[in-house]
Amino acid sequence: MNTILGMELPQIIRSTYIVALVIVLFFIVFIIFVVFMYNRRQLLYSKEKQLKEAEYQNQLLQKELEQQRSIEKERERISHDMHDDLGAGISALKLQAEFLKQKANDEDLQSDIDELLKTSEEMNISMREMLWSLNSGNDTLGSFVDYAILYTGNFLKKTKITLHSECEDIISDTPISTELRRNLFLCLKEAVNNVYKHSQATALKLSFSQHKHQFLITIEDNGIGIPDNQSEGNGLRNMKRRMKEAEGDCKILPKSSGTCLTFEIIL
Repeated sequence: MNTILGMELPQIIRSTYIVALVIVLFFIVFIIFVVFMYNRRQLLYSKEKQLKEAEYQNQLLQKELEQQRSIEKERERISHDMHDDLGAGISALKLQAEFLKQKANDEDLQSDIDELLKTSEEMNISMREMLWSLNSGNDTLGSFVDYAILYTGNFLKKTKITLHSECEDIISDTPISTELRRNLFLCLKEAVNNVYKHSQATALKLSFSQHKHQFLITIEDNGIGIPDNQSEGNGLRNMKRRMKEAEGDCKILPKSSGTCLTFEIIL
């Protein structure tokens, strides 16, 4: 009897051990399952949250695009109104002044009419600049470069200064914001005007180059240069301020003769 009990006891212990092992394994599997389901739920929640965030961002983007389209339409409307109304008015004023000049015999009166014609021409040029700025179709690097060369050529046409322009690696369809395009143009305009007024130059070289997102304008003349002891004028300070606001840089490079001015910007 004792022998039988002695044989059965290890069997009971073995069975108990196996049952306990099974229970432990089941418990471990259950924990793994719970952790897996929790992680899956967290992943699904995270994806759902990302999806909602992406949908929200998409809605914001759609609203921004609609606002941008609305602004562009308004710009186009203003541009057309200026061209049709203001442009026609300036042309009529200029025509009337030319008729008056033909009829006028007094030299003082003719001089006044010449001033009127000059003012009307300046107004016409300013209006064309504004129309170019307003037109969203010009928000590309190629359009800016073309207009900059055209403007500089027209500005220097009646002076003794000859223009040479060159472009290097310009990708014409590179997008450029309206604000940056206008700031670059105003800096260029100021620089060319300074060459005309102060440099006594006979030649101006206008260069444009692009390297990936870096855009560089170089304006170089063969004039008298800038004296070392001369302080910065309002024009140079304005150009530096505009470029700084655009997160760009305006520099005067050392040169044995003449002046070399650069505008550098990251597009």
